[in-house]
Amino acid sequence: MQKTFMRIPYTGPLPPPQIVPRSANTPVGAIHALQQFLTAPSTDGSLFVRDGASKTVLLTGAGLSVASGLADYRGTAGTYTLNKTYRPIYYSEFLASHEARKRYWARSFLGWTNLHRARPNAAHHAVGDLSRLGLLSSVITQNVDSFHLHAHPELPTLELHGYLRSLVCVHCRTELPRDEFQESLSNLNPAWAAFLAEMLEVGALETENPDERRKKGLKTNPDGDVDLPDAPYSTFRYPACPTCLANPPKLADGSKGRVEVDADGAWTAQSTAGVLKPAVIMFGESISAQVKEAAERAIDDAGRMLVVGSSLATYSAWRLVKRAHEQKMPLAVLNIGGVRGEENFFEAVDSGNKGELGVRCSEKAEKVLPDLVTILRTG
Repeated sequence: MQKTFMRIPYTGPLPPPQIVPRSANTPVGAIHALQQFLTAPSTDGSLFVRDGASKTVLLTGAGLSVASGLADYRGTAGTYTLNKTYRPIYYSEFLASHEARKRYWARSFLGWTNLHRARPNAAHHAVGDLSRLGLLSSVITQNVDSFHLHAHPELPTLELHGYLRSLVCVHCRTELPRDEFQESLSNLNPAWAAFLAEMLEVGALETENPDERRKKGLKTNPDGDVDLPDAPYSTFRYPACPTCLANPPKLADGSKGRVEVDADGAWTAQSTAGVLKPAVIMFGESISAQVKEAAERAIDDAGRMLVVGSSLATYSAWRLVKRAHEQKMPLAVLNIGGVRGEENFFEAVDSGNKGELGVRCSEKAEKVLPDLVTILRTG
């Protein structure tokens, strides 16, 4: 039997960026190059017009939200950088194991408050400004924080990997607000709720660095999990899908699902349905065909592509840039550090390019994008 291979992101370091054009090696130079890229003239038959489209499609990653207080993966304070043993849960594990779900929801319970308090930063708002200047066609984001929707609801945005603001039942597909779920988790797990309040008070959850967390009173195991001797993961409880509880669904084999809860309403291991998951694409889970097709249409309908805050380590994002490159679309990348495959994306860019044919710069988006908007407005 042929083995099924699972694509997972690169977790190791990527080669340093090769700046294009060379003048883009400072914030001012990067801004000038991106200005040239976004405003390059469009004429019939030129490289910049594809079926009349001259606007830019924007692809964003975790680096865009760092200034909002969220961790990225490969930055200097990223999860993979500071916590070498970090291992995310895989979709198959989540579906198969009640104990794995307890562990996942316990960690999610601790992390949700910081995400919920975070807000879009200057880079997100600058994206909205670029749209209002008529320069962007749409956004494709790898991020699950919903910041794009808050910062510029009028700009079409495709959430490639889903969103954390909701949960979805894996059996009946009902969606539930994450805020309400957090309240249910708190009620079902008072010891964890008390611990969360204590850790929020001392600021121990504001960093991904295990050493800094320990200094602030949070103990962690070698794999980065919270060490709570008095409230181990096996004690954590989570609610069942209320829709499945009221009306158990049919399972894939045609049988009727069973949803059982304890006296407080927590899902029990005797159940065969009613499992809630975050409305995100988990590691090992496939992106739906509809989302894939929508992302491809967004590429095909644009005249060029700008990547911000992504190392393209996930295949789902890398393949979109590869698609644009194969269609000879001009490409710009604004990202701190290396990017997967960038040596191929920029190898054919003419040496006389000033930004109109392509840009590769390694600067902070929250600094560069707002200044870029200012120059575009006044220039």
